[in-house]
Amino acid sequence: MNMETEQHGEITVVKLIEDRLDAAMAIRFKDALKNLVDEGVDHMILDMSNVAFMDSSGLGAVVGHMKYMGAERVFQIAGLTPTVEKVFKLTRMDSVFQIFPDVGKALDVDMKEAG
Repeated sequence: MNMETEQHGEITVVKLIEDRLDAAMAIRFKDALKNLVDEGVDHMILDMSNVAFMDSSGLGAVVGHMKYMGAERVFQIAGLTPTVEKVFKLTRMDSVFQIFPDVGKALDVDMKEAG
């Protein structure tokens, strides 16, 4: 699982460096994000701008991670490609997650709310 993390104050941005989030990647994806939360990440933005394909296993992993973070932490998604965005809309998960067009927009909103 290739990903990069970047800190912006209290916010951790996790960028997937994968073009697919599917059954072959889902378990490693969930484990990698779980480890970050276990290390103390309370506010995460998942940058999916490189992900061109996501199947139901990938979506299940994203939903599972949201549940793992719980209501006391913040989990946001940014940078959905058109194909992946379609998966979120078809499953109505776009109404469950806070989704931003890109990381910059997510950080702008988060910084305004914090300040």
